[in-house]
Amino acid sequence: MKVLVYMLGQDDPSKCTAAKLVRFHLAERTRYISYDTLLLNPFSEDSLTRQDGNSCSSICAVDCSWEKAGDNLFRRRELRRGRHRRLPAMLAANPINYSKLGKLSSVEALAGSLFVLGCQNKAFDLLNKFKWGSTFFELNKDLLNDYLNANGSKTIQEIERQYFGHLY
Repeated sequence: MKVLVYMLGQDDPSKCTAAKLVRFHLAERTRYISYDTLLLNPFSEDSLTRQDGNSCSSICAVDCSWEKAGDNLFRRRELRRGRHRRLPAMLAANPINYSKLGKLSSVEALAGSLFVLGCQNKAFDLLNKFKWGSTFFELNKDLLNDYLNANGSKTIQEIERQYFGHLY
């Protein structure tokens, strides 16, 4: 699975996890989203499931400010392509949003997605470049394994309800 980032340059470059992935050739910067790309969109109604990996060749995170995410994902024509998927609920391990639900950095979103899609080694490779990377897997270990073994979107929602009942 090819790892892509669509970078909008709205965050502090020294803290940008997507830029670090590109620097280390663990992700490719893109300006074009193909129709067979899984585009991580926190506003999508469709959850990412392991089965999504069977029909897509790449996964893309949009690297932007959380405060501007809604505007960026709805106003940019090039971001309307691809298969939009919402990452199942996970806890952040990055120093800025530690243990906040869903406030993941780009690398956490990509690593979590790759894990759910069955590409665990690639997920570990991405997070190994960050001091706090292993903490992400420690915080979400059981959750990630449950998502990996889920049979579809409904099962993902049941798992989210089980772990984070206050979401529903």
